[in-house]
Amino acid sequence: MAYQEKESQIAGLYDLKQTLGKGHFSVVKLAKHAFTGEEVAVKVIDKTKLDDVSKSHLYEEVRCMQLVQHPNIVRLYHVIETQTKLYLVLELGKGGDLYDYLLKHDNGLPEDEARYYFRQIVLGIAYCHRLHVVHRDLKPENVVFFENFSTVKLTDFGFSNRFMPGQMLSTSCGSLAYSAPEILLGDAYDAPKVDIWSLGVILYMLATGQPPFMEANDSETLSMIMDCKYNLPPQLSSSCNE
Repeated sequence: MAYQEKESQIAGLYDLKQTLGKGHFSVVKLAKHAFTGEEVAVKVIDKTKLDDVSKSHLYEEVRCMQLVQHPNIVRLYHVIETQTKLYLVLELGKGGDLYDYLLKHDNGLPEDEARYYFRQIVLGIAYCHRLHVVHRDLKPENVVFFENFSTVKLTDFGFSNRFMPGQMLSTSCGSLAYSAPEILLGDAYDAPKVDIWSLGVILYMLATGQPPFMEANDSETLSMIMDCKYNLPPQLSSSCNE
């Protein structure tokens, strides 16, 4: 449903506050419900800057987020559309993201803590796959903390898509250091498997504090990914190594 635009308020329901983050065609703002006072995050997308392909991806993101409802996935509360903007009203995580958390732990997290968070991430993505939704941009920046760091949730479904079992996808997307080789090669790929590769990268980072494939430049990083070359630090337990 389309609404008249007002710079500081959306549909008379949410008062926009400070900016939390920015993307190429979007900005994420803190907002407060005008009647209940509940704080939320609002992703504001400028539709005038999107080409037809980008618009298609945007509406697919919305469809996927409306489909997935899980304790370890950030909830999409409302979608509000005007002639030039699309507003995604999202559950607000106040604990920051996993990437910033790992920056404070140079050698990774204690293995019990790493296991605790990783289990939640796996539960969220396994649920997506059961609904035939692939995320395709799993990385620590897209895992956010809730409830005093007791819960993590997946966010940013901008590259997500629905798939049929056995269907091969072909869109090249995601972030280099977390992408599966078949995506980087431009090959057709099995949707769940590329998320599983990214999960492995996240697990490595939880356990070591560093990405497994991160060299001085993209070319060297790409070569490491293609060769699947990485080192396991000596401090890891035998069960973690396995």
